Amino acid sequence: MNIKYIIKKDIEQALINIGLQNDYQPLIISSKKKEFGNYQVNNLIKIANLNNIRPFNLSEKIISFIKNKTIYKKITFSYPGFINIFINQNWLSKELEKLFISPRLNIRYSSPKKTIVVDYSSPNIAKEMHIGHLRSTILGDVTVRTLEFLGHNVIRANHIGDWGTQFGMLIAYLKYKKLEKKLEKNLISLRDIETFYCKSKKKCDLDKNFENESRKYVVQLQNGDENCYSIWKKLVSITMNYNYNIYKKLSVTLKKQDTMGESLYNKMLPDIIKDLKTKQLAIEKNGATIIFLNEFKNRLGQPMGVVIQKKDKAFLYATTDIACFKYRYETLHADRIIYYTDSRQHQHLLQAWIISRKANYIPKSLLLEHHKFGMMLSKNKKPFKTRDGNTIKLNELLDEAINRAKNLIKQKKPKLSKKKLIKLANIIGISAVKYSDLSKNRNTNYIFDWDTMLSFDGNTSPYIQYAYTRIISIIKKSTIRIDKISEKINLIEDSEIRLAMKILEFEEIILIIEKKGTPHIMCNYLYQLAICFTNFYENCSILFSKKISICKSRLKLCFLTAKTLKKGLNILGIKVLKKM
Repeated sequence: MNIKYIIKKDIEQALINIGLQNDYQPLIISSKKKEFGNYQVNNLIKIANLNNIRPFNLSEKIISFIKNKTIYKKITFSYPGFINIFINQNWLSKELEKLFISPRLNIRYSSPKKTIVVDYSSPNIAKEMHIGHLRSTILGDVTVRTLEFLGHNVIRANHIGDWGTQFGMLIAYLKYKKLEKKLEKNLISLRDIETFYCKSKKKCDLDKNFENESRKYVVQLQNGDENCYSIWKKLVSITMNYNYNIYKKLSVTLKKQDTMGESLYNKMLPDIIKDLKTKQLAIEKNGATIIFLNEFKNRLGQPMGVVIQKKDKAFLYATTDIACFKYRYETLHADRIIYYTDSRQHQHLLQAWIISRKANYIPKSLLLEHHKFGMMLSKNKKPFKTRDGNTIKLNELLDEAINRAKNLIKQKKPKLSKKKLIKLANIIGISAVKYSDLSKNRNTNYIFDWDTMLSFDGNTSPYIQYAYTRIISIIKKSTIRIDKISEKINLIEDSEIRLAMKILEFEEIILIIEKKGTPHIMCNYLYQLAICFTNFYENCSILFSKKISICKSRLKLCFLTAKTLKKGLNILGIKVLKKM
């Protein structure tokens, strides 16, 4: 149910009936004051001026066309130019009943159904995931959950950096240190591999022979050398097994089958280079293959060159991404591709998109979206790092969250069993980190604050989770079984009506996330819903109502609130708790 959409469509039809054929897009907002109803049409003056009509006269004509619809209780005009809409309580009750019996809260599947590739998380091989991977991982997962809920065919694409120069250096270092057998016997950890990578990089900078050896192994790997391939495969396996455990810890839905590394496109690259040359998009210059784009200028104001193959015949990220677009359109049949990477990748993606379109690898109809995001900052508004200036490992951040949650729970429930304490701390700690990130607009940087995120007050995960547990507790205390209530919901008090309206806004929120990939909208909504419930709980007796019919009606409202909170948190990848 999307009330704003219903009102918008009614206003649009009224404008057509009046004889105003242009698409004016009436703006519907929630009213801030009770005397102005539940919703307002907010751009009536603009529409009236465009048609040389007084706002009052235009409002009279609109109201005459829509006033008899059952959804509206009353429609009024207020100066200088607003239409105030009061929603009919009986209509609200009927819509709530539909939600009550629907496992999906009566939210319809999107039509038409699309195949959507969501590219997110994308860790590097031979390195532990750090906090920079958190936003991409959880933002992408919310979009995936939302799109699947709406019935789309969603393809998760964990585009891992499993190809390139770093593997040449690692292979050279493992051979130099005679560590191949240790690697084969699983006696080397991911932390060891990361250390080897750092040492191999330093050796490359100091030792020209080692650098040449590393380059040789890169080319051998790209050409399918068995020994290099075997070492590479083991490095990928160790890294990704570690990452799968982090995904599980985070309640992220990425699985092994979703891994689509750069290596997947390796066999396509020589043909793409050849084809781009044939189409006269790419040229050779000083031994390298380059595409010059007029859409981007260098410092001299000349077309920017995008290198797609180096002098030593090694391929670059741009080449892989061009192949990636081609594969996702031709093989996966994508209608829409969404990328979750930080803003620094924007120009690179744009260049690859433009080249792919010029080469006719993808059509204009394919929707390409970069859902970029800001950085996690410390309280001094600088990138969030360890005291010695290193980037914080994601696993260490999550362990810290769990330990802090554990200490908080011990203070509140000192007699809780160890098993329950660990389970509760894991859910609350991980949820707090995720919610804190998701509740911020992804387009901005945000300040990381342990104290705020684990608070039971304000727009936090513990507050929303506690609101859910409190509702479950009320329902359990009742002697009336929810599934046996046949009486309809009866909305009497203002706080009941406000809660009903808020519950019915859920579909509107889901559809915004489907379109824009902005989970903070859901977080804000769930917080407002929890506040509306608190107001309802404080002003309306539920279990001790004077009439049994009122008690049953309010229990159904409680059930619907809990159902919506649970569904919303599930979309965010956050678990609910029956007890806190």
